[in-house]
Amino acid sequence: MDIRNMGSRLELFLDHYLIAEQRGTRLVLQTPQLQPPCDAPPDPGHYATVILDGDIYRMWHRGLDPQEPAVAADYYCYEESRDGIHWVKPDLGLYEVGAPAESGALAHSGHNNVVLAGMGDFGHNLSPFLDGKPGTPPEERFKALAGSSKTGLHPFVSRDGLHWTKRDGPVITHDGFAFDSQNVAFWSALENCYVCYYRTWKQRLRAIRRATSDDFVHWSAGQDTGANLPGEHLYTSVTHPYFRAPHLYIALPTRLMEQRGCSTDILLMSSRGGPRFDRTFTEAFIRPGLDPHEWTNRANYAAENVVPTGPGEMSIYVRGRRYALRTDGFIALNGPFAGGEMLTHPLTFDGRELVLNYATSASGALRVELQDAEGHALPGYALDDCPALVGNEIERVVAWHGGSDLSALAGKPVRLRFALQDADLFSLRFV
Repeated sequence: MDIRNMGSRLELFLDHYLIAEQRGTRLVLQTPQLQPPCDAPPDPGHYATVILDGDIYRMWHRGLDPQEPAVAADYYCYEESRDGIHWVKPDLGLYEVGAPAESGALAHSGHNNVVLAGMGDFGHNLSPFLDGKPGTPPEERFKALAGSSKTGLHPFVSRDGLHWTKRDGPVITHDGFAFDSQNVAFWSALENCYVCYYRTWKQRLRAIRRATSDDFVHWSAGQDTGANLPGEHLYTSVTHPYFRAPHLYIALPTRLMEQRGCSTDILLMSSRGGPRFDRTFTEAFIRPGLDPHEWTNRANYAAENVVPTGPGEMSIYVRGRRYALRTDGFIALNGPFAGGEMLTHPLTFDGRELVLNYATSASGALRVELQDAEGHALPGYALDDCPALVGNEIERVVAWHGGSDLSALAGKPVRLRFALQDADLFSLRFV
C-alpha cells in the first residue's frame, strides 16, 4: 500500500501528491493581484532577490544605467523595507558608480545603495540567500553564486548581505553558453545539501539545469530539469523553498516569447526535491497587464522568493511591481456549487488536530471525513459527524461532534475525504 507520510508538514495543492480520487472537484490556478504603487516602490532592476530577515525585508537587484534607464549596468543594488511595501535606498558609501558628477543621481560620490561593483561578469547576477545549514559561520550567513559562461559560477559570502567577499572558483562550469541570467541557490533541509538552479541552453531553447553540493564548493554535474514545453524558452526559474513548507520548492520562471517581441509572462512550477519540476498548470501565472511597458522586451521577471507581507497575505515582486496572494494561495482545490469530493491517498500524520486553510461562499460549505486505509468511514468522523465549515480562514481547526482530538489516530494510516460546495481548499496540516 502506498502510504504518504505527512508528519506535521503543511501540504499545499501544488501537485497531485495527496490526491487519490476526485469527483466534481478540480485544481484551480489562482491569480496574483497587482497592488497599488506605494510612495517609494523598489527600483525595477533585473534579477531581484527578496528575503525577509527577521523583521527587515531585504532586496538586491541589478542596477540600471542612470543615463540609459532601459540598460542594465554591471553592479548590484540593495534596498530594504519594514513592511515589504515601502522601500528605502540606504546610503551605503561602498562604491562610486554611475555617471559623471554633473549628471546627478548616481554620481561618482559614493552616495548610493550599491553593494557590488567593478567586478565585470560577477556584477551581473548575484542572487543572495540566507544559509540555513546548521553550523554555518556568522561571516557566511549570506551566500550567493555569480558569474557568466566565460567565468563560471563563483561563490560569494557575506556577514550582513552588504559587504561581499568572492571566494575561489569557479565551482560550477558548463561546456556551452550558460549562466547569463539569474542563477539561484539555497540550502535544502529536505535534501540536506545546497541546491543550485542555473540557466543554460537545450536544443536552442533557454532552459534550467540543477546541481547540488554538500559544502558550497564541490558541486555535482548539472542535471536537466526537463521543464520546457516544446519550443518554450524559460529565462529564469527563481526556485526556492516555500517559507511555510520548505519541503516544497516554488519556481516562478519567466517564459520568453521571442517571436512576439521578447514579451514575457511568469509561470508556476513546483518540486519536492530532485531534478524534475511538477507543472500542474502550463498557463501563465502572472500575465503582462494593462501597462504597455509590461509587453516590452523582457519586462517581467519575478524576484527570488515569495515572502509574507501580512497575516493572510504573501507577495511576489515583478520588476518594481508587487503582486499579492492569499497565504498558501497558489492553487486551490475547488468544489463547485453543485458540490464535489476529493479523497486522499492513505497517509500517516503526527499531531492531534487537523488545520485547514479554506474559503467558502456565503452559501457554500466544506466538510471532512476520516476513513481507514481501505476507505471506510471511522466512527465519529464521518461527513455527517462534521459540522459544516463556512467562512474564510487561514488556519481553522476541524472539529467533529465528538471534538477535534485526533491523537488516537496519529501514526495510523487514514484517508481524508473532503466534500466541498462552492468552496476552495488551499492547504492542510496536522498539529
